[in-house]
Amino acid sequence: MTRYPLGLSYLAGEIKKSTDWDVMVYNADFDQRDELVTVRFMTGAGYWNYLKNLKDLDYIVWKEVQTVILEYRPSVIGITSQSSNFASAINIAKIAKRIDKNIIIIMGGHHPNLMGGKILENLEIDLCVRGEGEITIIELLRAIENNDINDTIAGISFRKNNAIIDNPKRGFIENLDDLCFPHQYAGEVLKDYNLYPKRAFISIIATRGCPNNCTFCSSRNLWGRRVRFRSPDNIVKEINSLRELGVQRIMFQDDTFGVNKKFIKDLCLEIKTKCHGIRWGCQTHVNLVDEENISLMKEAGCDYISLGVESGNDQILKEIRKNITIEEAQSAAKIIKKHGIRLSVNFMVGFPQETSKSLHDTLRAIRSINADSIVYSTFTPYPGTELFDLCRKNGLVKDDYDISLYNHQSPANCFYMNIPPEEFKMIVGKIEKTVDRKTMRYNIGRLSSKEGIEILLNQGLFESLRYFLNNVMMK
Repeated sequence: MTRYPLGLSYLAGEIKKSTDWDVMVYNADFDQRDELVTVRFMTGAGYWNYLKNLKDLDYIVWKEVQTVILEYRPSVIGITSQSSNFASAINIAKIAKRIDKNIIIIMGGHHPNLMGGKILENLEIDLCVRGEGEITIIELLRAIENNDINDTIAGISFRKNNAIIDNPKRGFIENLDDLCFPHQYAGEVLKDYNLYPKRAFISIIATRGCPNNCTFCSSRNLWGRRVRFRSPDNIVKEINSLRELGVQRIMFQDDTFGVNKKFIKDLCLEIKTKCHGIRWGCQTHVNLVDEENISLMKEAGCDYISLGVESGNDQILKEIRKNITIEEAQSAAKIIKKHGIRLSVNFMVGFPQETSKSLHDTLRAIRSINADSIVYSTFTPYPGTELFDLCRKNGLVKDDYDISLYNHQSPANCFYMNIPPEEFKMIVGKIEKTVDRKTMRYNIGRLSSKEGIEILLNQGLFESLRYFLNNVMMK
């Protein structure tokens, strides 16, 4: 499901609040057909079509981008980029420069934060923003107004006399309550705002930073491991502001909801007291699941939890530093289901240390865990993570490795050392079928009620239903 991107919405809001610049947020992923169209990368032609269309700037997607830029005629374009879509971000920069070489291209997001000034080797990009961007973008726009990009602007990389300059890092924003609500200016800045369903605005972030230290995750490189908390009162004000727009269900997008028991208790009490009737979901850590926390969350309206388990093998869990065992994950799942909360569990395959045994352990865990749905992905090494360094050390990542050509659903991923590729594909095929069957049974059951359909829409779970209908019912 297409949602209003939180990163862009925060930036646009701060620009509207603090400057006189005119702003438009263009979400290139938005498609009114979003609930009817799907791509199954792992078993279909979607991935290969994606690679082909990356090279064709006359493809319909890029033509739409071109049309939007021509209509709006911006002097500055800010592009947010994950590692997996960096090639697409470069295409947008190329299109903009082809329209007007004087357009200033600013790149931010997870990938620029990982790579720093190195992304400026792509000459279409003029400036790189590293780290949190809300304060940086204001200073940068003022510098652009004065034609004075210099080394005093913390958190940017730029070119000077053909050299790439990485300015010092910017400190983290300490008082998150000072930031505007992401949806606050949506009606003014979001292109096609009136075409977005209310459920596109359900996302909220209560904290920034994740205290965990998983070896495969790059989140800490952007947000840090020290957690910064919004006040429960500020969060509740945002929730009630969203309810005024007609939103009746929200999703917390924090890396780990709650982080500690005190914050969970304080926030749940505030939601229960001041947001009566709201329903919400979140992603949390196995170690935070206990009777007290889940009971509090349920009483405050929580009806959906996502758990990151990743592997069914304890040795793999230890090596990737999940700090859990599969037994603890199974126990957490039982507690969540005991309280009548829908549960989705994330599993990942293809870690460098993966073996036939660990894959079969993951298959058994997927089959046995008491969850309503499974989210399944394939390991992808991100620069700046320990597993990336391990992959490079063992020759799994070559010098010409292009992260933007891989993603967690890519059939091209092959970053494991101890198992032949054909055997890996065979076991993973069994895992995929198990995931499809398990998730499908639950999702089809949800179609029996209006509430169930709404939940499926909010959680983006119609993708698996569409796959089932297209590949099973239509044969």
